[in-house]
Parts: sequence; C-alpha cells; structure tokens
Amino acid sequence: MSNLQQRVISAIVMAAVTLTLTWLGALPFRLFCAAIAAAIFYEWTRMCRSAAGATLGFLPEALIATFIVALIAGLPALWLLLLVAGLAAIVAVAARLKGAAQWEASGLAYAALSGFSLAHLRDDNHAGVIAILFLFAVVWATDIGAYFVGRAVGGPKLAPSISPGKTQSGALGGAVGGVVAGLALAIVAGGGNLAMLGLAALALSIVSQIGDLFESWVKRRHGCKDSSNLIPGHGGVMDRVDGLVAAAFALYVIGWIAAGADQPAMGLFPN
Repeated sequence: MSNLQQRVISAIVMAAVTLTLTWLGALPFRLFCAAIAAAIFYEWTRMCRSAAGATLGFLPEALIATFIVALIAGLPALWLLLLVAGLAAIVAVAARLKGAAQWEASGLAYAALSGFSLAHLRDDNHAGVIAILFLFAVVWATDIGAYFVGRAVGGPKLAPSISPGKTQSGALGGAVGGVVAGLALAIVAGGGNLAMLGLAALALSIVSQIGDLFESWVKRRHGCKDSSNLIPGHGGVMDRVDGLVAAAFALYVIGWIAAGADQPAMGLFPN
C-alpha cells in the first residue's frame, strides 16, 4: 500500500471516529480527549528527552496519569485548571532540582490543556456539539486552504527557519477558508451573532496556524521529522492535532469570557 493510500485511509478513519465520538459526547468523548492528551505527552517526551540528560524517573508519567483520571471523572473546569497548574509546577520544580531542562513541564501543560480544552468545549449539551463542529470546520478548512493556495500561488515563505514549506499566500488562503467554513457552519447551525463568530473563526484560524508552526519548531529543535509513527501515513498525533488543540484552547478562552469556565460553548452558541 502506497503512502498516499495510507494517508487517505487513515484520514477517513480518524474523521469518522472523531465525529462519532463528538456526537456521543459525555464519557466516550472525555475518553477520546484523554487519549489525545496521553498521546501528545508520549510524543512530546519521546522527542524531548535526552538519553544522556538528567531524568525525573516516572514522575511526569504519574502526574499526567493523575490529570487523565481527573479529566475522565469529569472534574469541574476551574479545579482541573488548578490541577494542571499544580502538576506542571511540580515537574518544573523537580526538573530544576535535578538540573534537567523544563521540556517535561511544558509538555505536561501542553498535553493536559489540549485534552482539557476539547473536553470542556464539548461538555454534554447541544451547544457543545456545535462549538466542536465549528472548531473542526475552521481548523480543517484552514489546513486545506493553506495547502492548496500555497501550492497554487507560492510566493514568500511564512517562517522559513521553522517550516520551509509554508507560504504567506497559503496562510492568507487558510485564514479565508477558515472564516468561510466557520460562518457556513454557524449559519447552518442557526448561530446568532455572525459578526462575532466570523471574528472568532479568524482568530481560531490564525491560532491554528501558530500552533502548527509551534509544533514544527519543537520538532526542528529536537531534530525530529515526525512526532512519532502512531498514525499510518501521517506520522504522530501531534502532527495531526497541533493546530486543532491550539485553536481549541483559544475557543475555550473565548467561550469562558462569554459564558463562564464550565459551559463555554453556551457563550458561542446559546440554545
């Protein structure tokens, strides 16, 4: 089977599983978010740990496991955020005492906030379904628009020292595609404030592209081409969700400001 065939099959399977679990919500979706957090943490530590450097033993793994249990149990948002801050602080202090780099602490925070944002955006209501679908529409359209516009138009590179393949034209095309897709989803779903949702879609598209560049920087910093080989034809989970999880956290913050920490989707798509 060719690499292209593997990519297509993997993409179809991932999309089907993701949309099914998004529709189900509740415990199945929290388990899905927990799996994403665990995979991101695994790939982050796989890339960033030095065999010759100081190690923290199994402390980071024990702490990310603590977060995952709390996430699956449905701990309220603010308590979960305090837990993430506390766990990351413990790892940071341990790394400092051992003379190790702070990659473990940043990886734990990155992985935990990724799972947290998706889980609490979805919550267990209709607004959560629409908010997650809005997120998917913006991020996926941004990726597609950036790829095709970048290939068709070319031009100056966006960040050549981090990701040589990305162009400024692609970034602009991705942003336009993300806004159009987000507004289309909002209109179909009966979203009220389209001006606000259009601005939100633009912000998410930009954050998504920054998240993509951030993951590329981490890989380049540690000499990795892919974060792992967990997904046939695609590389690692981080390679697939880098922009998504960054945008998810941004959308969570927007919803938190609008409606509170525990039901952020209600601030975006009130019933």
